[in-house]
Amino acid sequence: MTPIEHAGGRIFTSGGRSLVLVDDEIRLVSVGVDIGSSTTHMVLSRIVLERRDNRYLVTSREVTHESDVLLTPYSDADTLDGDALRDFFDKQYAAAGVVPEQIDTGALIMTGVAVRRRNARIIGDVFSQIAGKFVSVSAGDALETQLSAFGSGAVARSERNRNRTMNIDIGGGTSKIAVCQDGEVEALTAIDVGARIIAFDADGRVTRIEEAARRLADEAGLALVMGEVPDAEALSRLVDLMADHLFAAMQSGQPARATAELLRLDPLPAGPVPDAISFSGGVAEYVYGRDQRDHGDLGPRLADAIRRRVETWGPELQVAEQGIRATVVGASQYTVQVSGTTIFVEPTSILPLRNVPVLTPQLPLHSETLDADEIAAAVHEALQHFDEMPKDQLVALCYRWEGSATFGRLDAFCRGVAAGMAERTDTGLPLVLVGEGDVGGLIGIHLNQELGLSIPVISVDGLTLQAFDFIDIGDLLPASGAVPVVIKSLVFPTTAALGRSGA
Repeated sequence: MTPIEHAGGRIFTSGGRSLVLVDDEIRLVSVGVDIGSSTTHMVLSRIVLERRDNRYLVTSREVTHESDVLLTPYSDADTLDGDALRDFFDKQYAAAGVVPEQIDTGALIMTGVAVRRRNARIIGDVFSQIAGKFVSVSAGDALETQLSAFGSGAVARSERNRNRTMNIDIGGGTSKIAVCQDGEVEALTAIDVGARIIAFDADGRVTRIEEAARRLADEAGLALVMGEVPDAEALSRLVDLMADHLFAAMQSGQPARATAELLRLDPLPAGPVPDAISFSGGVAEYVYGRDQRDHGDLGPRLADAIRRRVETWGPELQVAEQGIRATVVGASQYTVQVSGTTIFVEPTSILPLRNVPVLTPQLPLHSETLDADEIAAAVHEALQHFDEMPKDQLVALCYRWEGSATFGRLDAFCRGVAAGMAERTDTGLPLVLVGEGDVGGLIGIHLNQELGLSIPVISVDGLTLQAFDFIDIGDLLPASGAVPVVIKSLVFPTTAALGRSGA
């Protein structure tokens, strides 16, 4: 596969049979880092992607290093200890025998209650710079829920067994619920129920109280006081309430108000009871009896309450492939996609791009004759959702190409997109297009050469788009001419509010 230089940019073609094996196979070293409210850890993986037609598909994933599990360090109740975290990861890289420059891709995920800490964004940004070449920083319940569903094996089991599988990832501050059907995450939600919403010292005295614990304590009639030992009977009622709210969130449809107030995402839509369920996250180690130790939180008691309810619910309890490491394995192995090779980037020096919000207009692309004005109007309408963002904020337009790629259709599409995005690109911002088909290179050339756009143009394709919020595009990969892409959710709460924003 030879990159062909054009006057207006660089198009990488995939036509013909490649004579060099490396062109058809990409090997990446990927890192997954999870800084959670309870624990922090990392996983290194080796990922192999092979070219199928114009797309690179993952054909092999192998974990090459699992870090120790660290209790997430805090310098005070509202601040993550950045120095302790940096020291931990430095030691883990040394133990794995790698340096950050050898990491090709991956994700650092800030999860649960940890993402609410006041310096979470700063720590995320710092770690993205020292972790490797192209490591995304992500925070968001939807992404975490999806990653734990993949990392636990629930998605694969639902495809293998052709059934409806639910995975519940229970961490220190939150629980994430994913419904998987035939190899897809069909629905998901998250709730403020976790093992470490209350923490204790060796004598049973309370050392941490999260906002969710205060709400549940009021409901259970439990007096929670820092430095004091809580009433055992009332504490048991609180744990039972946690399990009740969790199982209420696992049911489809609108839950009662007390449960709804704890939800961090919309409730699960109406649907049948799952055929099977599995658990991941730290509490899963107790659910499956793999851990008996007391870590100074509610983990063992919450797991016991969950097991009792599972036995009477009905779905088959399956063992997850990963427990406490599900999210971090998902982050290292399931965040990255690689574009097709028919892409256009001019100038190439503009890459990488990070944290670019995704625009997904409903474009009228089904007709044989496309209308540029209709396309421009659809793009302009979708851009109204970005009105609150600064006008100098880069935006990526995602599309699903339909039909043939004749000159007339490409011309109408490009003119419509250029006109619709003009309010952003007239200031000199690059035009970024991401598609599912294999016309990215043709579209980029047309924008650059036929329409004569003077702004940078990035047009990539061969990607499966998800309903995430932001996209990262990495540097061109040697030999293949493709680019690594991470489609992700990036939401750092500005307050420690419970449940959903505005709930």
